[in-house]
Amino acid sequence: MNKQYVTKERLEEFKLELEDLKNKKRLEVAQRLKQAKEYGDLSENSEYAEAREEQANVETRIGELEDLVKTAVIIEKSEGGDTVQIGSTVTVKKGEKTSTYTIVGAYEAKPEEGRISDESPLGRAFLKKKAGESVNVATPAGSSTYQIVEIK
Repeated sequence: MNKQYVTKERLEEFKLELEDLKNKKRLEVAQRLKQAKEYGDLSENSEYAEAREEQANVETRIGELEDLVKTAVIIEKSEGGDTVQIGSTVTVKKGEKTSTYTIVGAYEAKPEEGRISDESPLGRAFLKKKAGESVNVATPAGSSTYQIVEIK
């Protein structure tokens, strides 16, 4: 199984969601199914069909969250260092424009806030690079070259 990099806070959110789904949502859906069965003919019972679909969605999400919690690796705030790693905040320069990104796991990524996934083209290209290095990144919009200015 692949490791899923998340912050401690995000992992707690996932655990709470999992607990809620297992202890509340499952019971609610089971109650809806029971009520829908009482309406009679299941082949033409839309309430029953909707409840079965919701049950499938709940069980799928429970499975996803259980896998995520099992494979979660807590991202520790990087204390700087020589190379870019998950948890690092890296300042880069592309042409005249300077940008700062924090490398996080896929479940933490918010590009609009400067938090990019280690699995994204930029994140993957920056990993294990040192300050001063140039990095050529192939993106859907074309190839770009970034100069790594600083690693925190």
